[in-house]
Amino acid sequence: MKAIQDYYPDELALCFGCGRLNEHGYHVRSFWEGETTVARFTPQPYHMALPGFVNGGLLASLVDCHATGTAAGAAFRAEGREMDTLPPHRFVTASLRVDYLRPTPLGPELVLRGRVLSHSGRKVVVEVTISAGGETTVRGEVVTVEMPDSMRPSTPKGRTP
Repeated sequence: MKAIQDYYPDELALCFGCGRLNEHGYHVRSFWEGETTVARFTPQPYHMALPGFVNGGLLASLVDCHATGTAAGAAFRAEGREMDTLPPHRFVTASLRVDYLRPTPLGPELVLRGRVLSHSGRKVVVEVTISAGGETTVRGEVVTVEMPDSMRPSTPKGRTP
């Protein structure tokens, strides 16, 4: 089963958090489950903040990338299109708010859940929660916008991005 991020064109699949082509990245992979999205990530010992706990910057990155993937998926759904059709949707973060509800333990698999709060034009607002061992440890709200043309790599003549 393909993740939302698997549909990103190669030239837009290099993100440290969710780019399938970034060999050093987290490789966040988001999937639809009904009206929400789900991703899973298992932190490694080098993702530590303090002994036994996950680094907050990593958690914020996970929220960020799961939200932008959710926004891309939501844009295709809103248009009634399959994700492998052109033009591609790719979203970037305009605003990121992360609330650390409790320390996130290092060890268990983290479950990210995304929910679209609003979708208007090029802007999608997504809520993301992170749970460890069934307990929600992080809640974030991300305002995403369709990637502006100024951020898109140049494409050769005659080729549609």
